[in-house]
Amino acid sequence: MEQNQITSPGNLLGDDGCLMQRGYSTQAVLNYNRAAIKARPWRIKEWDFYQVANDDFCLQMTIGHVSYAGNVSVKLFEFATGQHYEITKMLVLPFNRLHMPASAEQGNLTYRQKNMFIEFQVSDEGRRLICKATGKNSPPISVDVELSQPDPTSMVIATPFDEHPAMFYYNHKINCMPAHGTVLIGDKEYRFEPDSAFGLLDWGRGVWPFHHDWYWGNGSCYVDGKRFGFNIGHGFGNTSAATENMLFYDGAAHKLGEIIFDLSAGGYMSKKQVSSDNGRFEMEFTPIYDQITATKLLFVGNSCHQLFGTFTGTAVLDDGRIIEVKDMVAFIEHASNNW
Repeated sequence: MEQNQITSPGNLLGDDGCLMQRGYSTQAVLNYNRAAIKARPWRIKEWDFYQVANDDFCLQMTIGHVSYAGNVSVKLFEFATGQHYEITKMLVLPFNRLHMPASAEQGNLTYRQKNMFIEFQVSDEGRRLICKATGKNSPPISVDVELSQPDPTSMVIATPFDEHPAMFYYNHKINCMPAHGTVLIGDKEYRFEPDSAFGLLDWGRGVWPFHHDWYWGNGSCYVDGKRFGFNIGHGFGNTSAATENMLFYDGAAHKLGEIIFDLSAGGYMSKKQVSSDNGRFEMEFTPIYDQITATKLLFVGNSCHQLFGTFTGTAVLDDGRIIEVKDMVAFIEHASNNW
């Protein structure tokens, strides 16, 4: 499929609230001009989601909102044992009070309330994730993790939705950030080391339809001593101008076409085949842990199966080089939202 690469800087939205350009880029080219949104205020959704993982456990931290509700959370879980720790603060009618940054590349984000402090710091050297939280159903959680950002490339996409001209999704995902630091849960310490742990940023801003399903997969690792990662997905609006499917290898981005995968067929924990339309991403995925999340409040709710497991197969770079992947721990997920 033909894919439009956005290279001309400018505003994301025009005066009519519609996307000025549709497509993908490998760096942030467009400016998220929130004031230009023409949708009703309660339709706006914004989030910063960080994930840090190695082959054994995963840390996730979120600050985000769907205007009439918000979520600030920290969680850590072990793949082999299913041990899960989480402290979540639900927000009522936050709208723009979280002051979400207009860019994934600059601007700190802080949430500070009783029993919950989270801060995402952004600098030229990388990122620092800090948290101190206490909750009723979890031991205290303390996080101090640094992510280096050695690569200039990432996945950025601007997509419309067919349901309404003023609906859009502007998404910036950053892979392959080596992680170093600790998570202290009660008196138990979890350590991330840069030779075995990577961070991921999912930075999303948009106006979405009320009901929506998406499928998303992402992972980072070392292959022959080089940083390798991928982002795959579908269901994020009308992707006729570009998909969000991309490979990363040794600091360079390599664009992929369509990739479709069905997670529910045969049960979520069964083996899956993940294939691209042109043979450039051919993987067998073996799930090892299903992180199930679900929330429901009146007519609003969402559910997600985030499957962590191993990917084994091949990925083909733009120049035809074949990357052999074996037992790479990463995830794919299916989310269904009424929001």
